[in-house]
Amino acid sequence: MHTPSFFLVTMRAGALVAALSMAAAASAHAQSRATSLTTGKAFDLTPYAGYMVFGDYIKGPLGTSLSNAPAPVYGAQLGMHLAPNVSIVGNVATTSSDIKAGIPFLGGLSVAHSTLLLYDAGLQLDIPVTTMGGTSLSPFIQAGAGAIRYDISQSLVSTKATNFAANVGLGADVALGNGIGVRVMAKDYIGKFDFKDATNLDFTGQTAHSVAFSAGLRLSF
Repeated sequence: MHTPSFFLVTMRAGALVAALSMAAAASAHAQSRATSLTTGKAFDLTPYAGYMVFGDYIKGPLGTSLSNAPAPVYGAQLGMHLAPNVSIVGNVATTSSDIKAGIPFLGGLSVAHSTLLLYDAGLQLDIPVTTMGGTSLSPFIQAGAGAIRYDISQSLVSTKATNFAANVGLGADVALGNGIGVRVMAKDYIGKFDFKDATNLDFTGQTAHSVAFSAGLRLSF
């Protein structure tokens, strides 16, 4: 089962984001004016890499479950600024991992392999600040919607499924220079695995929270 590790990693990520936000607020209080990481820029592009932890698609009796194993994730996000601190963002990412059945006393047993394509769009709200050391730190929040496409294979059998997924994200940008920064983010994808699309069985799984933790280079232009 992945639920305990999922909640542990999520709590740690939340604590990190909270610490960044509190540090940003303290810095803003110490400064007379705030500056933005993207002043005068119309777009930003962030290629990134990270790690994705999946929630359970099914929770069965006696502690059984079905989920994807945690795996590296790679992607890129493009943002277009609509206002000084508001952007519309589009995101594409991919990851590949085994689908595992959680069985008490036996652990996770691999039942298939899957390659996932994640794509979504949404809005981002930046909170620009200038730290006391002169480094620009900009926490942000995101919310949007999209889909997760699964390509699933087991021996000579393969199938596909596409699931709707809403998402929310928290993170921060740290400026390195003019139009260049580092972005760290935790993004929660919220949705249900479409068993009917994958297996033709009219079965509804539970809502899963799958979180991608990532870091990347933000390029503003």
